[in-house]
This record gives sequence, C-alpha cells and structure tokens, in this order.
Amino acid sequence: MTSPGWPIAGKSPAILAAFTRSVAEHGYDGTNFGDIAGELGISKGTIVHHYGTKDRLLAALHESYMQRRLAEARLIVDRLPGPPEQLAGLLFAFMLYQVHDRAATVAFQREIARLAEHESMAEGVRLRNEYLALVRSVLSAGQRSGDFREGDFRLRSLLMFGSAHWAWTWFDPSGPDSAEQVGACFADLVLAGLLTRREALAELTSLDGPVLAAVRDCLG
Repeated sequence: MTSPGWPIAGKSPAILAAFTRSVAEHGYDGTNFGDIAGELGISKGTIVHHYGTKDRLLAALHESYMQRRLAEARLIVDRLPGPPEQLAGLLFAFMLYQVHDRAATVAFQREIARLAEHESMAEGVRLRNEYLALVRSVLSAGQRSGDFREGDFRLRSLLMFGSAHWAWTWFDPSGPDSAEQVGACFADLVLAGLLTRREALAELTSLDGPVLAAVRDCLG
C-alpha cells in the first residue's frame, strides 16, 4: 500500500522502475529526469506531474522497497518455527536480496545515508525501523527461550544490518559464489556466535535444508 498522495496509476510504475534502475547503476546524483524521460519516451514534465521532485521519487523507492521487504520478513518469521530458524531465514534473505529485486536493493543500499535526510523520507524510515524491530524481536525471543546467548540484541542487530548493507559493493551475481552460498556463510557466522547449542547449526544453514526452502518460497 502506498502512502497518501503517492501516484499509482498511468506511467507512475514505469517512472519509478526506470528511476530505480538508474540509481542502482549511477547513484542518486548521477540520475536525472532527462535520462528517465528519454528512456521512457515521455517528457520531463510528465515525471514532475507524477512525482514532483527527485526527492519524492527517492522517497517512493524507499517506501515501496521497505514495504516489500517487511512483508517478506513477516512471512519468513510466520513460516519458521522458532528463533534460530527465523533468524537463519532472515539472514539468508539479507543476501538473497542481492539477486531478488536486485536493482531496488542496490539503489536502496547505495543511498542508505541519504534516505534519512529529508522529511519526505519519514514513512520509509518508519518502515525501516519496523523491520529492524522485527529482527530484534527474534533476537530477544531467542534469548528468552535460551536458544541464544545473552547479550545486547540492539547492537547485534546493527552489526548484522551493517554487514548486509554493504553486500552490493562486493557481491557479483555472476561470480563464483551464489547468493545462497553467501547467505549460508553469513548465517553460519552469526548463529555460531549466538546459539547456546550448536548441534542444529548445519541444518539451519544447509543449502538443501528447510530454512532456505522456506525463504525461497516467501520471496517468490
């Protein structure tokens, strides 16, 4: 669901998709209405009519991206039985986003610092905080159940997000390591430090296991 006032009809989806691809490839500063208009065969005035400013287009990208990721994260948590499986699933998803919805993921991650600068980004920031709260609730539940070692789940979540947010700078979808393999390594690294009982680690991070299968299904 879009925020009140965001356009949803006509050429708006195509404009947002072209803008997203351009930001992923060239960054926000390297993206302009002229290039988008040329790609789509429309006037710059049409883009202004639908979105107004470049900041509003970035805000629309931010919101739509986080709406999709939050919906998927909720599905993953609902689908998997307990905190270890849920956290493993979320960690896999962090890396699968490098190939799932890649242009939007790269655009979002490369402009993450800019996304907090303007009032128009407030709804996207709220959605981001909601996603972060969901991850922290899994970490907290894991501590209460005795599955995870006691510790500062706030800092742990920030370390996880910090690692995942830079993946766009080094992960190559056509490289030797698949997103699933990188996700398994990431989940293994995090969970090996959190689990109080490591017997389940191999199954939680298996490329043929139920956790990754559930994540794939949730991402569609």
